[in-house]
Parts: sequence; C-alpha cells; structure tokens
Amino acid sequence: MNIYVGNLNYRVRENDLRSLLGQYGTVENVKVVKDRETGRSKGFAFVEMPDDDDAQRAIEELNEKEFEGRNMVVKEALPKQ
Repeated sequence: MNIYVGNLNYRVRENDLRSLLGQYGTVENVKVVKDRETGRSKGFAFVEMPDDDDAQRAIEELNEKEFEGRNMVVKEALPKQ
C-alpha cells in the first residue's frame, strides 16, 4: 500500500519516517517530496508498505498524531486522476 503522510515538519527526513512506520511492519520505500529549486521538503511524503494490514494499522494509529511538533495527516495515497 502506498501511504500519504502530510503536515510534516520540514526537518523530517526519510530515515525518520522509515523508523516511525517501521514500528508497524516492513517499509519498502520512503520519498519525502522536495522543492525542485531549493531542495527543501514540501512537508509531505509517500511511504510504501507491502503488507496492507500493517499499512492500515499504521494509518489508524498515526493519523492526527504529533510527530516533530506537528499533527500528521496519514492516509492511503490515491492514484493520480
């Protein structure tokens, strides 16, 4: 499952998210989205977890939870329309 993680503190790095979501199961990939010109985080990321049950549990437990001073938005990432 591909998971959207939003409202992130700009200091959050891919390893931080890998550690956080790794508590719920295997994390295959983490991509913090960055501004092309500045290289600065845009405050959201995508995380891939191969096991849908693990991913769903992570979503349920982490959505609206505080991480690095901000309440995260965690939900299933929907394909672009």
